[in-house]
Amino acid sequence: MKKHVHIIGGGIGGLFTAALLAKEDYPVTVLERSAHVGGGLQSFTRNGVAFDAGMHVVGGLQPGGSLNRICRHLGILDQLHYRLVDDDCGDEVFCFEDGKTYRIPQGRAAFTAYFQENFPEERENIQRYVDHLFALADQVDFFFLRPGSGTTSGDETFYQPSVQFIADHVQNPKLRHLLAYLSPLAGGEAGYTPAYIFALINYLYISGHSRFEGPAEQLAEALVAKIQELGGEVLPCAEVTSMQMTNGWVQSLTTSDGRTFATDCVVSSIHPQSLLNIADNQLFTKAARNRLASAPNNYSAYCVYVVLKEGTFPYLNHPCYCWDSYDKVWQFGKYKEENWPQNLVYFTPCERNQGTYARALQVIVFSPFSMCERWAYTTLGNRSEDYEAWKKRHTELIINKLEKKMPGFRDCVEAIYEATPLTIRDYFNEPEGALYGLLKDSRNPFAGYLPIRTKAENLFLTGQNVYLHGCCGVPLTAVMTAEAVIGEKDVIVRRL
Repeated sequence: MKKHVHIIGGGIGGLFTAALLAKEDYPVTVLERSAHVGGGLQSFTRNGVAFDAGMHVVGGLQPGGSLNRICRHLGILDQLHYRLVDDDCGDEVFCFEDGKTYRIPQGRAAFTAYFQENFPEERENIQRYVDHLFALADQVDFFFLRPGSGTTSGDETFYQPSVQFIADHVQNPKLRHLLAYLSPLAGGEAGYTPAYIFALINYLYISGHSRFEGPAEQLAEALVAKIQELGGEVLPCAEVTSMQMTNGWVQSLTTSDGRTFATDCVVSSIHPQSLLNIADNQLFTKAARNRLASAPNNYSAYCVYVVLKEGTFPYLNHPCYCWDSYDKVWQFGKYKEENWPQNLVYFTPCERNQGTYARALQVIVFSPFSMCERWAYTTLGNRSEDYEAWKKRHTELIINKLEKKMPGFRDCVEAIYEATPLTIRDYFNEPEGALYGLLKDSRNPFAGYLPIRTKAENLFLTGQNVYLHGCCGVPLTAVMTAEAVIGEKDVIVRRL
């Protein structure tokens, strides 16, 4: 009989890994700490309107895309409801500095031509930039589900800082900032984010990204149903608090309610700093523990969820990026209340049978955890009055910015809710509310990643700290993790 695999964490990485292994006839059990599985795919309802907690736009779902192929392989693609963003405006960028709006089209050729039209003096540079961007992405075999090694770093620009990669291709400072507009989706920080991460994210969204029609949790529900259909289990309210090891082998897992699960194999889908809290001392040396515990995390976010009055605000079939000035495109890790927010992203969630008007608008201000670190000791439902007053001020700053961008916006508002980096930390069990896990650092390329294999022969890792984050990147990592458990490279890739 095939080994029974227990997966710690029912987020995107854990569910995809479990579904892929169940598809290969492995008995799987997913152990999730929360009452609801899905991680970043979870949704919630306010005033009868659904909001997504984490997943807002999705790359790779178009025909031939990597996520499309994985979902088709699992037999869940036809259960998902999604639509492509507008061809003529996949993303909108607006800058208060000069009041200009850029409506950036989908597709490599259209993307290139659009910027060449707006910056004709950079025509040849833009072509070289896009060509090099796509060539850089093409070096990563697993991103395209090609048999081969995980990544290939033959190009000397592979680990170059993204901001330098752009600057080496184009001269116009405004154009350099505009070409970096997707940096928040890459976990972008100037001087840190490797060029290949930036290239992969740009490849996904330039090629064509999608939006779920209805809550994103439909993907989590489809994965859970598939796991159960194939004989696996998904257990909520099962927080793993310790693992027991003997001679470099994980023998069992214990949950907070006292249950013990004997196991043949374990896959951890949780943040590696959270794994330290449950790992046996045999798994990490003291030096490794100290290094991992002190490793910097990526930034978090302050989110505002607006319920709109019916028939007052148009549905937008694309995200909108809004900056105070062009040079604020890399400022996500910095915070001063007096000039916050300097950039934000807003969008209207897509409902099933979406009509002309939206019922909701979501705003994300990518921000560091330090903005609310003074309340780090508090927990959900037990915050202080000064924290609530701080939240109210910051939400008002965001609404003021939206009103400045769209006069009359306040008249469309029915209700407002918010989430801070503290909310994200507690809701997703992510240290410092990190959206993308450990910081990816071009100066130390392997510090922000962990290998799939660990010192324990039967313990493997999956999730956004292995190779790539996001709704496309994490399932790709799940393929690699599942193959490592099976013990045969490319065994799943060849079937996709």
